[in-house]
Amino acid sequence: MKVTVVGAGAVGATCADNIARAALAEELVLLDIKEGLAEGKAQDMMQTAALLGFDTRITGSTNDYSKTAGSDVVVITSGLPRKPGMTREELIGTNAGIVKTVCENILKYSPDTIIIVISNPMDTMTYLA
Repeated sequence: MKVTVVGAGAVGATCADNIARAALAEELVLLDIKEGLAEGKAQDMMQTAALLGFDTRITGSTNDYSKTAGSDVVVITSGLPRKPGMTREELIGTNAGIVKTVCENILKYSPDTIIIVISNPMDTMTYLA
């Protein structure tokens, strides 16, 4: 099984690490818009693979959705956190655009994928995806 995690921040990296450790995927792609972040996290996880006893192939990419082609499952963790004083409506406006763009790009390369959303506000982002 191939799994992609979009968003290599704290939630995305932890999600990817748990997927690898539990051997839930043969191949795992970590994707982020921040230059080098996903590649670095993927490299860190691969360097601990032998020690932790998993053999999932993990790759990272900066915004290259072609690397996600053929993903069976995509976990979307990307989005901005809610800042102090920010309303739910403001967060929806910001994160809706992010989730929409991610979904459009993912579906180009993996039209039959299962999408799991872990972006706030969760109910609205899940509906949007």
